[in-house]
Amino acid sequence: MNKLIPAIKVKNLSFYYDTQKILEGISIDIFQDKVTAIIGPSGCGKSTFLKSLNRMCELEGDVHVEGRVEFFGQNIYERRVNLNRVRRQISMVLPKPNLFPMSVYDNVAYGVKIVGWRPKAELDEIVEFAIKSADLWDEVKNKLHKSALELSGGQQQRLCIARALAVKPKVILMDEPCFGLDPIASMKIEELIQSLRSEVTIVIVSHNMQQVTRVSDFTAFFNSYENRVGRMIEFGATHKIFTNALDMRTRDYLLARLN
Repeated sequence: MNKLIPAIKVKNLSFYYDTQKILEGISIDIFQDKVTAIIGPSGCGKSTFLKSLNRMCELEGDVHVEGRVEFFGQNIYERRVNLNRVRRQISMVLPKPNLFPMSVYDNVAYGVKIVGWRPKAELDEIVEFAIKSADLWDEVKNKLHKSALELSGGQQQRLCIARALAVKPKVILMDEPCFGLDPIASMKIEELIQSLRSEVTIVIVSHNMQQVTRVSDFTAFFNSYENRVGRMIEFGATHKIFTNALDMRTRDYLLARLN
C-alpha cells in the first residue's frame, strides 16, 4: 500500500468573518492524489472551509484565522506568502460556472497569460491539453473561438475545470460542482473527477451522498450547533464513514440523507 502524503495539513483552524466565528478547531490531513469529500448540513461552514484552503475567503470581506493551513509544509497564512501562487497551485471550481464573456480558448488561456507570456504555439498546446483533460475537447474543438457562454451548463462547468487545470495546480477545490446540472451532465463531472484522481488532489463539497461514495477516498463530516459554529465531527475513509461511522451524529445525518 502506498504511503499517504498530506498535500494540505489543517491544524486547529478557527475561522472568523469580522468577529463572527464560522469554524472552530478543524484539524484534518488532505492526502495527495486522493479525493476528499466534505459533507454536512447547510450552514455548517463547508464552503467557508473550502475557501480557507486557498484564502479565496479573503475576497469576500475581513477575515481572521487562528491555527494553520500547511500546503506541503508551508503555512499559507504567513504574511509573506504569494497569494497568486497559492491560488494557482490550489485552484477552485465554484457551484455555478463563472466563465468570462470571452471565447472558449481565451477562458482556458486566461490564467496562463496572467502568469506570464507564452508563445502562441505553446499556449495552443496548453489549452488543448487542459480541455482534453477535462474530457471536453471533442465537444468544443470546433468552437474554440466562439463565446464560452454559448455552451451548455455541464460543458461550462467542465470548461471551468479545464481553466483550473491549465495552470497545472496541485490541488483542485470543488464546491458543489454538479449544482443545478442534469443527471447526465453530473455523471460526466463525476467521470472527470475519477480520471483526474491520480494526477491532482481534489477536495469536493457535496450534498449528494451517492456521489460522495462514488468519487471520494476520504470523507469529513461537518456539523454546527446552537451558536452556528461549524466543527468537524468525524473524518475517515469514505467506506468506513458510510458503513461504520463512529459518531452517532454522523450516522444520523447519513441515515437521513440516504433514506
